[in-house]
Amino acid sequence: MAQTRTLAFEIGVEEIPAFDLVDAVKQLERKVPALLDDARIPHGAIEVYDSPRRLIVVVYDVAVETVAETEVFKGPAVRIAFDEAGAPTKAAEGFARSKGLTVDDLYREEQGGTEYVFAKREVPAIKVATLLPGVLDSIIRCISWPKSQRWGAQHELFSRPVRWIVALFGDEVIEFEYAGLTASRETMGHRFMAPGPFEVADADKLLEVVRAAKVVPSHAQREALIREQVSAIEAETGLKAELPQKTLVEVVNLAEYPTAMVGAFDEEFLAVPEEIIVDAMLMHQRYFPLYDTQGKLSNKFIVVSNGDPTFTETIVDGNERVVRARLYDAKFFYDEDLKKPLEAYVPSLDEVVFQEKLGTVLDKTNRIVSLVDHLATEANLDETDRADAKRAAYLCKADLVTNAVVEFTSVQGIMGSYYAEAAGETP
Repeated sequence: MAQTRTLAFEIGVEEIPAFDLVDAVKQLERKVPALLDDARIPHGAIEVYDSPRRLIVVVYDVAVETVAETEVFKGPAVRIAFDEAGAPTKAAEGFARSKGLTVDDLYREEQGGTEYVFAKREVPAIKVATLLPGVLDSIIRCISWPKSQRWGAQHELFSRPVRWIVALFGDEVIEFEYAGLTASRETMGHRFMAPGPFEVADADKLLEVVRAAKVVPSHAQREALIREQVSAIEAETGLKAELPQKTLVEVVNLAEYPTAMVGAFDEEFLAVPEEIIVDAMLMHQRYFPLYDTQGKLSNKFIVVSNGDPTFTETIVDGNERVVRARLYDAKFFYDEDLKKPLEAYVPSLDEVVFQEKLGTVLDKTNRIVSLVDHLATEANLDETDRADAKRAAYLCKADLVTNAVVEFTSVQGIMGSYYAEAAGETP
């Protein structure tokens, strides 16, 4: 059996944006096998790991040598390769030259009733260690990023500045350089809990060393850890967490060692429409709201920290102050909006461009009112229902210029219902 080793390649970076990290892992899972195959490097299973500060590729059972091969190339037909006198033509000479051979090295073989010239070239076994620097360079450059950066005096591009590189083939360091960095056997741990550096004895030990340094180098494992901690909090508090997948994916990729904690805000803020509070927590702060058994929003929330759980009290206090400020603003905007009836905001829609050739949002509103009036006629609505429908059409875009919607854009339309109810509009 051919001798094999494990290949471990770690790209250490500053924090990669959450969704860029997800896509980078998918790209590596797809492209690394092809890069190894193109280099004719025999290998076994390939695993890709990640955290906000690193991308890791581990390839098992990598042969120490490529397999010696005989390459056979089909050339032109004999009648084209040689003239009537049997002398080689330019076609034969060019074919042989393109394969690094002479015309005398060509041989003939019949296929499908036609005789062709063929070239045979022996490809010797090559030490894989000599091929790996080129493969690693291709791996690091094969990732496409939505946005890339340059840093320092380097010309290379990456999502965020590369700060360290680990490249091991068995227990040997691969001679590889990128962006002014030389690959080594030293990795870094959690930024706060175990910064490092830490030495890696061989490729099979990389993941073990990283995990010991307070890093969970797997999206799936970090998500499972968060879900487990959230379930424990739900059992302890009797509340139910809302975990939208998009926010969860982002939170998973913001922490190398996630720890879920419970925070709370003043109950007075529950007077603010629930949608604003939830938007402030999920979209702005990446907190998970907690609901009671009746599905009513509570004043508690879950924050997932990337810090040392030893300092839970300090971490929770800091996040509570942040959400308190955010909700104070939300309450202020909401209270200010309520000082005027919803219809008072309609004229301001004339200051918002809908589309260059279609006018303002007020123009659009007037078109909607006309359309509703036409549909009411077609539906034979009585005067009361017709008036209510036209009134709803007139008010349907009004909340776009309210303070709350300008600050929390995802609640547009929803806030209009609260303001309409407060103004005594027909339900």
